[in-house]
This record gives sequence, C-alpha cells and structure tokens, in this order.
Amino acid sequence: MTSLSGRRERRMKNDINVVPYIDVMLVLLVIFMVTAPMITPGQIELPSVGTASDVPVQPIEVQIDAQGALSMRLREGGASFRPVDKANLLAEVRAAATPETPVVISADGKVPYESVMQVMDQLRNGGVAKLGLLVNQNAPGSRQ
Repeated sequence: MTSLSGRRERRMKNDINVVPYIDVMLVLLVIFMVTAPMITPGQIELPSVGTASDVPVQPIEVQIDAQGALSMRLREGGASFRPVDKANLLAEVRAAATPETPVVISADGKVPYESVMQVMDQLRNGGVAKLGLLVNQNAPGSRQ
C-alpha cells in the first residue's frame, strides 16, 4: 500500500480515543473529593422543649364525632363542648376568638377523611390562619 511517492497512506480510524475523557473525569473527581469536606451543611435552630410546649393562646377545638356532628369548645380547664351546625361553624369560631387564635380539629377515627377535609377547607377559606389536627399520641397501637 504505497503510493507513487513511496509514502504509506493513512487509514481513517473508526474508534474514539477516550483517554482524554478519562483524564478530565479523574481531574473532576479529585476536585470534588477535595472540596466536598469543605462544604458545611445548613444549620437549623430547632426550638427547645420548654419553649415549644408553651402555648400563648388557648386554641379552639372543633370536634367531629362518629356520626359527623360538630361541636366546639375553647381548650381551657373546665370548658365543655357545645354543638355547632356545619353552616354556622365559621361564624361561631370567629365569635369565640380572633383570627390569630389557633383552631384544632379532633375527629373520631371512624369519620371519613372527606368530612374532615371539608371542615378544614371551610375554616381555611373563612380566614382562619392557624389550623391543625389534634391526635391522641398515647393511643394503643400507635408507634412511639
């Protein structure tokens, strides 16, 4: 395979030379290994138990029993539940406290999830800013 001038012709190669890519990859690996220990993770300051357990305002508790009937009370010593109609729930909650007063919903375990969400949606759309669910943490069968 020589040409007239006596030189050999070069043939085209069909494979890729990956050696430069491996060099670049190893350089990047070394850079990441050196810089990774220097990155500090974000710090979050969690409240201590003493400050988190103090509730400045007594919340309003809205209770949904197994039949779906609503009742409410101000969560303070000696307060009892009084029945509330679903249509008047928002007016009763507004009359009991300010918009910044927290409202907790305690529902029976047999109440459909949709009923609880309807009450939450009604209160949220009515301007209740602080809304939560009340759970029994010491119930049998609960994981601790």
